[in-house]
Amino acid sequence: MEIVETEIPDVKLLTPRKFGDHRGFFVETYNRKALEGIGFTKEFVQDNHSLSVPVGTVRGLHFQLEPYAQDKLVRVIRGAILDVAVDLRRDSPTFGRHVKARLDAESGRQILVPTGFAHGFVTLEPDTEVIYKVTNYYAPSHDRGLLWNDPDLGIDWPVAGDQAVLSDKDKVQPRLRDLKDAF
Repeated sequence: MEIVETEIPDVKLLTPRKFGDHRGFFVETYNRKALEGIGFTKEFVQDNHSLSVPVGTVRGLHFQLEPYAQDKLVRVIRGAILDVAVDLRRDSPTFGRHVKARLDAESGRQILVPTGFAHGFVTLEPDTEVIYKVTNYYAPSHDRGLLWNDPDLGIDWPVAGDQAVLSDKDKVQPRLRDLKDAF
C-alpha cells in the first residue's frame, strides 16, 4: 500500500495495490500493520456506507467532539467524490485550512482523516457509494458540522451552491468564524 502525506501532513492518502486478471481483481483495502507503520494505532470500531444518487450531493462538513471524536478511513466503491478535510485544531499551524482529494472506485485511493478535522465530500458521478471506517461510535449529542461552502474556507467545490444537493442539517451549519465547538 502506498501512503503519502498531503499538504496537511496528518491527513494521508492511501492507495492499495490492485491485482487484476481475467477474473477481475483483488485488493487489500485495509492493513493495520501498514497504518501502524505511519504511527496510526487506533482501532476502527464501526463501518459506515452511504449511497448518493444525484451528482452534486454534498455530505458534510461533519465531525464529532471529544470524547467521541472520530478518525476516518474513507474509500469509494462505486462512482467518484471530491473529498475534503478541514483542520479544526485551534493550536495547529494549519487551522482552518483544508485538503482535497479525488477518490473513485477505479483507483481505490483512500483518505485517512484524523480526529480534529471536519470531513465532507461531493459526488462527481451518479449512484456513488462511499464506505468509511471510524474509530469511535456515532454519538448524536457530540455530532457537529461546519458550513460546507463557508467562503472563509476557500474550498473550490465543483458544484454551485444552488445546485448542491444537501440535507436540511447541512444547509444551516455554522461558519468557521462562528464555530463554538472545535478541538
